[in-house]
This record gives sequence, structure tokens and C-alpha cells, in this order.
Amino acid sequence: MALFQRTAPAQAAPTTDPGVMSLGTKWAVAGAVGGGAVAGLLAAGSSALAVYFARRVITPARQRAADQEVLAVIRDGQKYQVILAATDDTTVDGRYGFFFDGGKGHARIGRIVSYSPAERTVLREVEAVYSGDLSTARWGWWSGAVYPDPSAAGLPAEEVAIPVDRGEAPAWLVRAGGRARTWALMVHGRGATRQEALRAAGPALELGLTSLLLSYRNDGLAPSADDGRYGLGSTEWQDVEAAILYALDNGAEEVVLFGWSMGGAICLQTADLSRHRHLIRAMVLDAPVIDWVNVLAHHAQINRIPSLVGRYGQLMLGHPLGRRLTGLSAPVDLRAMDWVSRAVELRTPTLILHSVDDEYVPYGPSALLAERNPEMVTFETFNHARHTKEWNVEPDRWERLVKAWLRQQLAPRLNPGARSSG
Repeated sequence: MALFQRTAPAQAAPTTDPGVMSLGTKWAVAGAVGGGAVAGLLAAGSSALAVYFARRVITPARQRAADQEVLAVIRDGQKYQVILAATDDTTVDGRYGFFFDGGKGHARIGRIVSYSPAERTVLREVEAVYSGDLSTARWGWWSGAVYPDPSAAGLPAEEVAIPVDRGEAPAWLVRAGGRARTWALMVHGRGATRQEALRAAGPALELGLTSLLLSYRNDGLAPSADDGRYGLGSTEWQDVEAAILYALDNGAEEVVLFGWSMGGAICLQTADLSRHRHLIRAMVLDAPVIDWVNVLAHHAQINRIPSLVGRYGQLMLGHPLGRRLTGLSAPVDLRAMDWVSRAVELRTPTLILHSVDDEYVPYGPSALLAERNPEMVTFETFNHARHTKEWNVEPDRWERLVKAWLRQQLAPRLNPGARSSG
């Protein structure tokens, strides 16, 4: 049945002149043209959305969004409490960082005192204000980075510079007593800074490890890459390689890699591609990106982006022709960073700590990697913690698990002849 078909009056003779278009034909042509225009607009819109999605993934944000509202600050004797708008972040117990005044202010927020679901407010303790005037703050952002610098965490540290492409990358060096032969290299996640790693520097020091808390390209401290884009681990690992060289030049004989979120993906690439990978004794990964395709599909879904558009965005990231649209200087090989598919290729002992309630990086790929390579991968789940906030919710358990596992991995290796001679 033809669309928009019209019936001619009985008295009218049919038109036979080929140069004259019937009214029904005009409607049909108009419908076809209109349908083609709509399809073209939809295709163009989908392509634009795919480009936007792809560019958002790889473009560093200049400023964090201040999306957490401060309703009131209350003084209780010598202590302070803060009333916050209740959100998925602020209603989870634990200890957190709160940044305000464009990042110039930083406070440490503690336990929940009271929570009113009806009013959508939560009252929490303020444990410390490191900088800024919290009483004047109205908006800020929630963070797992509790401490602003090593001294706030009670750690003696030096500021050092690691030679990298295009300049030097600042790092905090926390020296263990004596001569530490094993160094912990700590790699923060996407959109975070080396402050994120301060939560692990204390436990590392207790194990006798010297820690190097790194910055890397495009994180706001280290020199930017030539294209100003994240490589999602495919390029950033070279800055970790430079940090390994720095550690070796300064007395290290082997290293342990710590990584959070995208930092986990960077560590996995380092363990795979570094010419010093045989000196990487172990890895501790917190909420790591094990499979970027899974993460990008998850973000397309929660942002209500059609799956086909999300896949088109992934194609742009990995195809040479997509560089003009994404701004990447080289394609990002997402399949090479799929460690679920490459599980048996991982030969570095790895501890993964991941919350089942992670809203940003689903924990499923972490569980699958451990299932497919139980010889190398130990997997510990957490509950309630949001992304990379496992320590914030259960610091004692996090530190206990990490220290116990690393003690086992760093125990002196048995000489092959020692067992028989004994």
C-alpha cells in the first residue's frame, strides 16, 4: 500500500501527460525526500553525538564540576559539622575529601552524624580544614583524596622531578628507612592527581617500601602530550616507564605498581610493554579499568546514549580516520587493553580491590580477570564504596589486605637449589 495515496473524483479523466505530476505522486516524492532528510538529520545527529562521546572520554577536564551543595556549617565547641545536600556520595559512611572554592579549599569530612531522607540532607563531622574557609563554601566536589599533601598524612616527603617526554613530571618521594631495594610507584586515575595515592603511601612505608607518587601527561602537573588527549593507558605508561628508570637510578632493584581506575589500566600496560617488566614484582590495583569497551558501554548506557552511537564513538577512538574528529595523534587500541580477553597473558602477581557498588567502572571485568587467571590475580570485593573509595569506606580492611598480600609477594624468593640442599 502506497503512503499518502489519494483517490481521484469519478468525473475526472486520468492525466496522461508525462510532464504533469499527479497530486498523489507529489505527496509520495515529498514523503521520500522528507524521509531522506530526516534520516540524514538522524545520521548526522548520531555522528555528532558519537564524536562528542569519544572526545569527552579522551579530553582532560580543565576544572572539576562543583556539583555538591553545602547547606550550612555548624560550630560545635572546637569542632565543626557540615550540612550537605544528600547525594549518592555524601550518604555513604567513611572519610572523604571535599574540595571547594575552585579547588583552593580542601577539607576532610568524617562520619555521618544524621541523615534525613525526607529533607534530602546529611549532617557530617568536619575532621580538618586544610585550606580555604569552609563556612563560606556553597558548592564543591566530593573526593576520595583525603589529604592534600604528604605532610597532612604524616609522611616525610621530597618533591622530585622525573624526566619525561616534553619536560619533567613532578612526584612526591616518600623514603623508607635504610636502603629500600623495592619501590612502590603509585599511579592515580583519570581526572585525579597524585593526592589520590596518599592513602596507600602509609601502608607502603610500613612494609619498608620507598614510594614515588607520580604525575603523568595531561594530569595538570606533568607536561601535556602533544595532542593534549588521554591515551587511556596506551601512552601514559611511558611516563611510568620513566619513573621506573628514575627508581632504578636511585637505588631501587625492583618495583611494585599501585594504580587507581585508569591508573590501573596504565599499570597493566606498563607490565605488558615495559622493557623493565621483569623488575615489576607485583601490582595493587584499586577499581582498575580492565576492559575499556565495557566501561565505555556502561557510560553510554547511564548517559542514555544509544548503544550503536556508543560503539561508533569507540570505533572513532581506534580507527586512524577518527583522529581528525577526536584530536588524537594516534588511534587508541581498545582491544589491546582488554585484559579479560588477554587474561592468560598477565604474568605479574596482581591484587585487585574493587567495590561491587562502583558506579563508574563496573567490577565485572575485575572478577572475570581473576576467574580466568587465578594463578596471578587475587580479587577482593568491597561493598557500598563508590568509585576508588574502597579505602575511604573500610581503611583498616583495605590496608590489612594490601599489607598481608604484599608481604607474601615480597618474601625472599627461594633459591632453586636451596630446597634440595636443605
